[in-house]
Amino acid sequence: MQNDNKFPILETDRLILRQVTEEDAGSLLAYLSDPTVVKHMGLEPFLSIDDAINEISWYRSIFDEGSGIRWGIALKEDDVIIGSCGFLNWIPKHYRSEIGFELSRSFWGKGIANEALEIVLAYGFKQMNLQRIEALIEPPNESSKRLVENHSFVREGLLRSYECTLGKFDDLYMYSLLKEEFLNA
Repeated sequence: MQNDNKFPILETDRLILRQVTEEDAGSLLAYLSDPTVVKHMGLEPFLSIDDAINEISWYRSIFDEGSGIRWGIALKEDDVIIGSCGFLNWIPKHYRSEIGFELSRSFWGKGIANEALEIVLAYGFKQMNLQRIEALIEPPNESSKRLVENHSFVREGLLRSYECTLGKFDDLYMYSLLKEEFLNA
């Protein structure tokens, strides 16, 4: 990723992945206030528009500092943000980054996360020149485990008490996908 301050827009058949702006705060609040959506994200459900604006500010800060990029996921038909997907903890020296994603519950089971993940992975391997993309997933999060496994991610092991979120220590599975595995899939 060459951070020339021009945020890349990605498109699929149904989706536009674009920069999230403060005008999207209401959309973020709508799905990130759902306890089911944030259950495995290490976040409390959002309570106010300020929570959503703070999240958008974090998206902007990781892009500006070059440590990641987070796209808002919108259906082409209405351009309303219904989730996000992107990279964080990008370490160019080692050609690796973590990937994260979430989606409004009303859009679960429609292949949207799958479609968004596919184009973001392609961007990571082809434009950012990543060799390795990691996904850290809580063991009870069955849908996220299935999603990454469907994209040929390999579960490497369990990171015990890896994160402390919301006052508790969480175990996380470490998944990875290598460039050659993606390109040969």
